[in-house]
Amino acid sequence: MESLRELYKIGHGPSSSHTVGPQRAAEQFLTRCPEADSFRVTLYGSLAATGKGHMTDVAILSVLQPVAPVEIVWKPSEFLPFHPNGMKFEGLKSGKTVQDWLIYSVGGGSLANEQTPPLDNSVYPMSRIADIQHWCEEGGRTYWEYVEECEGSQIWDWLKTVWEVMKRSISDGLNNEGVLPGGLGVRRKAATYMVKARGYADALQSRGKIYAYALAVSEENAAGGEIVTAPTCGSSGVLPAVLYHLATSRDFLEIRILRALATAGLFGNVVKTNASISGAEVGCQGEVGVACAMAAAAACQLFGGTPAQIEYAAEMALEHHLGLTCDPVCGLVQIPCIERNAIAAARAFDANIFATFSDGRHRVSFDKVVEVMKETGHDIPSLYKETAEGGLAREYSKK
Repeated sequence: MESLRELYKIGHGPSSSHTVGPQRAAEQFLTRCPEADSFRVTLYGSLAATGKGHMTDVAILSVLQPVAPVEIVWKPSEFLPFHPNGMKFEGLKSGKTVQDWLIYSVGGGSLANEQTPPLDNSVYPMSRIADIQHWCEEGGRTYWEYVEECEGSQIWDWLKTVWEVMKRSISDGLNNEGVLPGGLGVRRKAATYMVKARGYADALQSRGKIYAYALAVSEENAAGGEIVTAPTCGSSGVLPAVLYHLATSRDFLEIRILRALATAGLFGNVVKTNASISGAEVGCQGEVGVACAMAAAAACQLFGGTPAQIEYAAEMALEHHLGLTCDPVCGLVQIPCIERNAIAAARAFDANIFATFSDGRHRVSFDKVVEVMKETGHDIPSLYKETAEGGLAREYSKK
């Protein structure tokens, strides 16, 4: 498995696969072909189908257009075999292609193709939770200690930076109001939810604040604000909401929050390695479902869960998102994405509570659910995988 630096990426929304990935690809191609006097970029499959709503063209043009003219070609019905999010970059001189590059945005802002597989910088010798859990239990350790052993102590500086951005995205989201861009007329709700939450007591206030924090980050993402992929832009509100709520309501020291971030990242990394976190490949179960599992693991660790209980919380959170489709209305990361982040943050707390009430023993392992998620994702028709051609997206377009 790669470093957590490849999972937690700091960037601008609204989509890690459709915005962050294409922007990174454009930057890399520019270094490959700086002598071009024009560029042509062909977008395939899901990238082309929902690219305009996800600002894919804006991300690419922001890099290449200051250097030379850019033509973007959209091919939404053409799906390349390696991954649904294909991009072909061409550098031209006097109208002739001098260099081309076929690359794929495979989720979470990561790039790969047949020649450059996504896992080329492995730092973790074990990539299954069962093996890591055994390592923990054998030595009386826990998951964040495995992260530190593999990544080195310098990982804490990166996670501290990640945490600062997460907190800032919540603060920005709570203070910004108005209508989100894109034409759907979706109004920001985070500030209103926070005000209403403060009017309740105890459990309802707690739940309302979780909603508000998740809405804040998701709305910032939808507006193109700075967020952290956790594991993606579209699911970036779940983990920060859970951690921020616990940090502010339970007075956990920052180092404990960073350790929870490490554990959450480890579980997300296992899914990224053994299945997918790309909505275009496996649907929203790979985005919000994985984010919920990450948040549940983090919460369970903060509440003193054993390695077995932490694994159970993550397994439960992911299991109950199996089959979740990705059908964004108008190709925007707004409906149902924003609401879905808030509900998943609350479900992460539920999974944590359920797991901590147990002894951690259960029948279906986290690794098995990851396998099933991958199989389920491949069985889901493409119109339910970030193409905005089925489900809610199609029904809404009829109105």
